[in-house]
Amino acid sequence: MATFNFELSTLPPEAEALRDEVRTFLKQELAQFRGADRARSWGGFNRDFSRRMGERGWIGMTWPKKYGGHERTALERYVVLEETLAAGAPVSAHWVADRQSGPLLLRFGTEEQRQRFLPRIARGELAFAIGMSEPDSGSDLASIRTRAEKVAGGYQVNGTKIWTSNAHLSDFAIALFRTKVVPDKKHEGLSQFLVDLKSPGISIRPIIDLAGGHHFNEVHFQDCLVPDDMLVGKDGEGWKQVTTELGFERSGPERYLSSLQLVIELIREAGQEPPERAAALIGHFTAHLVTLRQMSLSIATMLQAGQNPNLEAAVVKDIGTTFEQEIPEAVHALTGAEPRIGSGSEFEKTLGYLVQHAPSFSLRGGTREVLRGIIARGLGLR
Repeated sequence: MATFNFELSTLPPEAEALRDEVRTFLKQELAQFRGADRARSWGGFNRDFSRRMGERGWIGMTWPKKYGGHERTALERYVVLEETLAAGAPVSAHWVADRQSGPLLLRFGTEEQRQRFLPRIARGELAFAIGMSEPDSGSDLASIRTRAEKVAGGYQVNGTKIWTSNAHLSDFAIALFRTKVVPDKKHEGLSQFLVDLKSPGISIRPIIDLAGGHHFNEVHFQDCLVPDDMLVGKDGEGWKQVTTELGFERSGPERYLSSLQLVIELIREAGQEPPERAAALIGHFTAHLVTLRQMSLSIATMLQAGQNPNLEAAVVKDIGTTFEQEIPEAVHALTGAEPRIGSGSEFEKTLGYLVQHAPSFSLRGGTREVLRGIIARGLGLR
């Protein structure tokens, strides 16, 4: 039977040396950001900020220099992620491209694709979306039906993707399409493609969430031609590739730091001599944060060593998002503060934002049920 592999890890000196530099940069960049602004965390989309991150060499940090990268370690990159998330920096314009689209192209893309896309991603110039989920598939990604049929010069795509975050703001998506129907073998016949979201035949419709925000979208393909040179990897090997991509998506500090700003605001609200119940809750949050950080750092160390910790990544994502969702509930129960939008104190507005958005934290990157199925299979329990 398989077991979890979480080994205690520490950051090397060169990674810790980077921390002060990142903090100084963020202090200047985010000087005007209030608590409720920072609560958006990695959901904040700001192309100018992403370009400045690129200028500092903090996008594509681990990639080869010939592709615009900087050949730094995964643990140095981890420090940048921690600091930007803890500060509530608006990193969304480069987040997906840096976290998974670029690494996917490094592993499976052609040399032409790497030369074309990676340097621009590293400069913070390209925003990517993820084209996986579909309306009739639920959480069963392998049941997707959007077809990419081979035609002269490329693939003709028809179908719909849903919950595509920032598709309306992004330049490209890496999308999973069905290139062949294999009876009773739904994991076969899937392929990944680089899709220019401005292509003819693509229409993007907003999905407005319960908080009134627009980051989700439906992306419709009607006779959209995706050129041959935009196929990522091999035709029919998309399932293997997409599971690798999800490993990049599920293990980072973004999976437990999304509600951190509310913890910071609670500490400010509680003051230098917090009441006993407030001190106990802050201690509870701190213990969880330290534990989740060590688990996530362990995965970063495994990735640095070239391992594929998909099982451990699913565990961190499940436990981390559960913790993120617990924070606004626990803070509200403790303080009785009224969650507010657009008015009130920074504490009340931060609470208001997270009360509205925390339910989505366990959906993005795979639902809790999907993750627990992955964990159960990995442990040989099903």
